[in-house]
Amino acid sequence: MSLISHVEERRPAVRAAVRAVQWLTLAVLLLIGVGPLYMTVKGAISPATDLIAEPLQLWPGDPRPENFGTAWNDLGIGHYLLNTVQVVGGSWAVQLVVAITAGYSLSVLKPRLGRLIYGAILATMFVPYTVSMASLFLTIIDLGLVDSYWSIWLPAGASAFNVLLAKRFFDALPPELFAAARVDGAGSWQLLTRIVLPMSRPILAVISLIAIMHSWKDFIWPLVAITDPDKQPISVALATLADQAPQDLLIASMAMALAPPVLLFSVFQKYVVAGLGFTGVKG
Repeated sequence: MSLISHVEERRPAVRAAVRAVQWLTLAVLLLIGVGPLYMTVKGAISPATDLIAEPLQLWPGDPRPENFGTAWNDLGIGHYLLNTVQVVGGSWAVQLVVAITAGYSLSVLKPRLGRLIYGAILATMFVPYTVSMASLFLTIIDLGLVDSYWSIWLPAGASAFNVLLAKRFFDALPPELFAAARVDGAGSWQLLTRIVLPMSRPILAVISLIAIMHSWKDFIWPLVAITDPDKQPISVALATLADQAPQDLLIASMAMALAPPVLLFSVFQKYVVAGLGFTGVKG
């Protein structure tokens, strides 16, 4: 239902007002979304004195792009980014395997207690993350996984939202394909590898991007599970460096930590929109 009738839309004054509101809304959204990124980059190349004397200056009078190289070498940002890549890579793999296999089992194989299991999985979405953290920490202590990346990888697989996305996508696939494949003698594994996965590129992209973005920015659980400073990801390392690093180098480190997920999302966001359209999940 439109607030403006079709007759009113034909009036030049109304069209101009609507266009002005649209451009104003776009400008506000750009300011909210791009503004913090711009200020981070600006702060990264600003001298420390400028950050203190003129923090809201739109551009530094004496830009210092060498801050990035100094932060990379002196603060060990490259080492922490490598740790982050390991954390993110393992978390992504575990989440993808769990989501695809669980969604495939619940949607295509349809086990006897499938609805009950699916309901139990969805119920975990209503449990606050901090509630289960204590029991999860005790579990990794008992398993001897403290200071191991497995303590981050394995819990990452327990993502009910990813299972929901995968199941909704598989529910939309034509069941006639599965019936025809079974008539030709295909088993469950052949159905998954030869029929389902080749058709699942959109949802694979969605789950992958969500997993990578979440793992990259996760702070609380890596802080608890990884106590060895040499193994900590960039999200945890930046909190430690905040007490000892110069402000300009710290902001340069933040900019380098922001760059990979921002670039990744900018390149692959169209696949997320397409994949969510297939699942029917609204943002």
